Amino acid sequence: MDIKTIGVVGAGTMGGGIAQVAATAGFAVILHDLAPELLDRSLKGIDKSVSKLIEKGKITEDKAAILARIKPTTSLADFQGADFAVEAVVEDLAVKKSVLQELDRLMAPERIIVSNTSSISITRLAALTSRPGRFMGMHFMNPAPLMVLVELIKGIAATPETFAAVKALAEKMGKVTAEANDFPGFIANRVLMPLINEAVFCLMEGVGTVEAIDTVMKLGMNHPLGPLALADLIGLDICLNIMEVIHEGYQDPKYRPCPLLKKYVAAGYLGRKSGRGFYTYQPA
Repeated sequence: MDIKTIGVVGAGTMGGGIAQVAATAGFAVILHDLAPELLDRSLKGIDKSVSKLIEKGKITEDKAAILARIKPTTSLADFQGADFAVEAVVEDLAVKKSVLQELDRLMAPERIIVSNTSSISITRLAALTSRPGRFMGMHFMNPAPLMVLVELIKGIAATPETFAAVKALAEKMGKVTAEANDFPGFIANRVLMPLINEAVFCLMEGVGTVEAIDTVMKLGMNHPLGPLALADLIGLDICLNIMEVIHEGYQDPKYRPCPLLKKYVAAGYLGRKSGRGFYTYQPA
């Protein structure tokens, strides 16, 4: 499959990062979001990220050439010209259903659509389209421009040809892939989110302070970032959403979201993006 133009739906942290990765790899990118101001914010973030990578010698190409490959749009109709589409909208099944069905209607039937979902069943999402054999999960890690791993998830109907094409595309983007079967949370979040959730339980139960919990995991387990700081980076609302999907999928009480995590999200303490989570952050 000859892929030259990649469409990305959702210009948030993940969508913007995926667009940057694709453009840096030489692909033309169509980046969609609902409002021009959301796209402007994403493009400014991409500009800043590319500049930092150039300064560090990670990128040698001219920044203007990379940014010129990204076309922002508020119209999904522009995806009629895409060879491949990545859905990277909020982790909400109803929102994803609307986007995926519109992409399915607009794009040529032989084109592949993937979802960057971090926990929702790929088989379930694929069944929302008329092309379940040409649908997969392509789960980029956050931040996408820096993290080398892409988790590839096959739904029950995905063809070997689709898997091979998505794997080859990820490798062209400079990524290393790991294959996961379609179970709630896949591999990455099935392991990571219960760890974060248990750290929140430790905080709620007074086992340790935020700083103590993160210090133990960083210095004792050699993690680059403590679980509570990592939760702030990911977004506490996203962590809660994933835990709820895993809990619902397995119906196992060991995946019960911590009440303190629910309380923080209800209070609007979402982590770095809101200025407060388990830590307090100054505006960028």
